Amino acid sequence: MFDMNNISIADILELPVQERIRLVELIWDSVAAVPEAVEISPALKAELEARLAEFEANPEAGYSWDQVKSSLKDGSWRTA
Repeated sequence: MFDMNNISIADILELPVQERIRLVELIWDSVAAVPEAVEISPALKAELEARLAEFEANPEAGYSWDQVKSSLKDGSWRTA
C-alpha cells in the first residue's frame, strides 16, 4: 500500500477492486464509529419519525422479509 496522506483519486482508482472494497470498508467503519457526527436534516428526522409511528400503529402492515427477498429474486418488484 502507499502513504494514505498523499493519496489521490487516481491512485485509488488504480487499486485492485479488493483493495478498493477494503478502503471503503475502513472509511465506513470510521463513520459508523461516530454516528453522532452524521447530521440528519429536520425533514429527514420528521419522515423517519412518521414512518416509525406508522409502523408502531400497524406492525403487521407491509411485507415480510421473505416476501421482499422473493420479489427481488423474481423481479416482480419492478411491476409493483
